[in-house]
Amino acid sequence: MSTDPKTTPTVSKRWRWLIGATGTFAVIGLAYGVYWAQVLRNQQSTDDAYVSGNVVQITPQISGTVVAIGADDTQFVKAGQALVRLDQADAKVALEQAEAQLARTVRDVRNLYATSAQLQADVRVHDTDFAAAQSDLARRRLLGASGAVSGEELQHAVDAVKSAQAGLAAAREQLAANRARVDGTTLENHPQVRDAAAAVRSAYLTFSRTELPAPVSGFVARRNVQLGQRVSPGAPLMAVVPLDQVWVDANFKEPQLERMRVGQPVRLTADLYGTRVVFHGSVAGFAAGTGAAFSLLPAQNATGNWIKIVQRLPVRIALDPRELASRPLQIGLSMKAVVDVSNGDGARLPQVARNTAAWSTDVFGSGNVAADLRVQAIIAANLSDAARAAAAAPAPGHALLASAHLPGAGHTPGTARALN
Repeated sequence: MSTDPKTTPTVSKRWRWLIGATGTFAVIGLAYGVYWAQVLRNQQSTDDAYVSGNVVQITPQISGTVVAIGADDTQFVKAGQALVRLDQADAKVALEQAEAQLARTVRDVRNLYATSAQLQADVRVHDTDFAAAQSDLARRRLLGASGAVSGEELQHAVDAVKSAQAGLAAAREQLAANRARVDGTTLENHPQVRDAAAAVRSAYLTFSRTELPAPVSGFVARRNVQLGQRVSPGAPLMAVVPLDQVWVDANFKEPQLERMRVGQPVRLTADLYGTRVVFHGSVAGFAAGTGAAFSLLPAQNATGNWIKIVQRLPVRIALDPRELASRPLQIGLSMKAVVDVSNGDGARLPQVARNTAAWSTDVFGSGNVAADLRVQAIIAANLSDAARAAAAAPAPGHALLASAHLPGAGHTPGTARALN
């Protein structure tokens, strides 16, 4: 058997190409193996991730008719800015009635204190009369022994003593009855004044609630209210979305969660900006159950025709506020999240309790302060001149009360802050 010399170089060339291709694929496989061992095995990714955030509902606390709307959809509002104003006529009348009742109550209580002083003076007068009657009776008894005073006159002296004693007892009882209504109290702390002051505070709060402020700064969404609409407490009028406080809910499959821990770094990209913009965040926590467990109609797996479906668990990812400020994200936008799980220290579900409020607003607290200042102003205006002069000197720690602006001073209670 002879070998064709023309085919020998062709076979050798094929073997060289085969060995080169095999070597190339081996190098690629080895490089991928090294990359997987050092990088890919420490990453868990998903594109089932969406931007979430707080949707703050604007709801009235009282019933009323809408007379002004201060913001519309897509507009940015600041915390405290008036969004909706209700008709103030009824609330204004109720406030004026409560203020008048407080002023009348302060004067009535002042009269109680003045009556106590008057009754105490009456007791001293009756006490003096009783002592004088006793002295007259003692002298007449001495004179009666010698016959200088008749028995009838002596009897009149005895009756005078009894009458003075009865008058003294009656005066003391009246004084005790009046003191029972004022003892242990001051004018400001008297129960009647406190009751009337509470009515003023309630009416003032009702009046202030005719204006609905924005609890937080954000963008207005889902405005449902219209001018002239009659609204009731709890009815959603609009929503304010603070886009500087958004986060990402990434839904990972069950096998991806084994090495995932709170605090691990996350790289995210948004379909809005593309892969050229990378957001950085960290794992903030894990949901207590899968999406199917909390759905409106949970899956009934205890049925005959059961099919296993890999579940997904929502993972909350906190974003960098500085990156959000430069590249804002709206609620509902699609994201892709890649979690670095190389550091698997710590518990998978750490039980860390929060000691402070996660979200808070002080917009609604100003009404309480204004109501207290208004009550103090009404009480001070209805004191006597001497008591007013004493109250005008601020006690330590009360300088703010003396210099603060009193709502309603110099204008009618119906005057409200203009809508921006």
